[in-house]
Amino acid sequence: MGTLQGGIVTIRDRVPPLTSIPLPKAVDRRLLGKRYPVRELASPPPGSGLKPVLGDAGAPLLGHSLDSMRFGVDFALHRYETYGPVSWMGSLGTKIVVLAGPEATQIALVNKDKVYSQAGWRFFIERFFHRGLMLLDFEEHHLHRRIMQEAFTRDKLATYAREFGPTLRAGIAEWGGQDRPRLYWALKRLTLDVATRVFMGMPSGPGAAKINRAFVDSVRAATAIVRVPVPGGRWAAGLSGRKVLERYFAENLPAKRNSPGDDLFSALCHATGDDGERFSDDDVINHMIFLMMAAHDTTTITSTAAAYHLAKHPEWQERAREESLALGDEPPGLAELDRLKTLDLVIKESLRLTAPVPSLPRKALRDTEVLGYHIPAGTLVSVSPNTNHFSPEHWSNPRSFDPERFAEGRREDKSHRYAWMPFGGGAHKCIGLHFGMFEVKAVLHEMLRAHRWSVPSSYRMRWDYVSLPVPVDGLPVHLAALDRGSQKSHE
Repeated sequence: MGTLQGGIVTIRDRVPPLTSIPLPKAVDRRLLGKRYPVRELASPPPGSGLKPVLGDAGAPLLGHSLDSMRFGVDFALHRYETYGPVSWMGSLGTKIVVLAGPEATQIALVNKDKVYSQAGWRFFIERFFHRGLMLLDFEEHHLHRRIMQEAFTRDKLATYAREFGPTLRAGIAEWGGQDRPRLYWALKRLTLDVATRVFMGMPSGPGAAKINRAFVDSVRAATAIVRVPVPGGRWAAGLSGRKVLERYFAENLPAKRNSPGDDLFSALCHATGDDGERFSDDDVINHMIFLMMAAHDTTTITSTAAAYHLAKHPEWQERAREESLALGDEPPGLAELDRLKTLDLVIKESLRLTAPVPSLPRKALRDTEVLGYHIPAGTLVSVSPNTNHFSPEHWSNPRSFDPERFAEGRREDKSHRYAWMPFGGGAHKCIGLHFGMFEVKAVLHEMLRAHRWSVPSSYRMRWDYVSLPVPVDGLPVHLAALDRGSQKSHE
């Protein structure tokens, strides 16, 4: 941990660190040497035996917002090494307690005493994803989740897979004329196309492009530094995007109510709970806006991360390709996707190295404690999956790409229930995790069938954490069509 000198934390003169997590030298140099006064978040109640949470406010007004956005996982690891599993920092004009490491994470996400509310999410995204499933609490959340589960059964997932398979194949085939596409943006367009078709039953075209733009604006607004609707700012764009989405779903909802279809929009309109409960029109609109965001953003990030690692490790790309070619030429269903074991390993390792949602915010409803530290009522709390995913106590060589760590016989992800948590945990674990895994598999499967892709050996992708992770340069790759004769020899 950093040493304290007159109330100032001096990272450069630190004692042996709490963890053995190494930071890249370039990042380390830029983070080291910054000095901020270390303060207690709040005094523990007299006689409680609890310790105060220590931390620092960071830069005036901005706190550590820009550090977090710029350095992402390295910043999270740096804070953990400096302060330990429970600390606080200034960010976006407020104070946030950060819980890092599997033990602290488990306390917040299991939430057995119902101390932690989803109001933490509401601080960031309420204006843009009002009453989405992730923003609901306790009994109301349980009821809505139980109804929504009907839209994510294995049979429903099989129906969605039949829809997204041909869409993915056609979209990836269109990449053939590009030598060095920015892969993130190509995947973003593709997953938005899948989301509009499979989730909304909406064909591609100008209307879909407008809807897609509204989703992008709404997501990016959540971490705006200026959180008022200044014209031209991200906050204003997000509010405008939300209105576009509300209007679209409200206009199309009556037809979905009257004519059941195979898309998610229709499924939510007709979903019924065990006691006959159904979603109101407002419920359907709110859930669709949230699910559309969650579906395409996390899928794009995970597909991009996995594609990057397959480009950097061609032996894994060829191993995965051999399994994909062995499936034959028909778009795969769920059973076929289940057989792609190499992609399972690659995707899980990619999710470990780049958690699509790097922070899970909560709010303490009353005074509580975590690992002996006092957290007062009303405190914003953030769980940090990134720190867990790089813990040397739970992962061997955590910065290396090693998909075999998830293979039977090793299963490093079983070292702790919350060592690997890309989908969150507890009652709010992602309801669409199986859909997401199948879609990412299908995306990579179609890429493997159609193309080989590579990056220079010296290339290292850097993530921008302004909202959810985005590659700074869009991930330019060299793309080459796969020889059809090579394909046929495997089929």
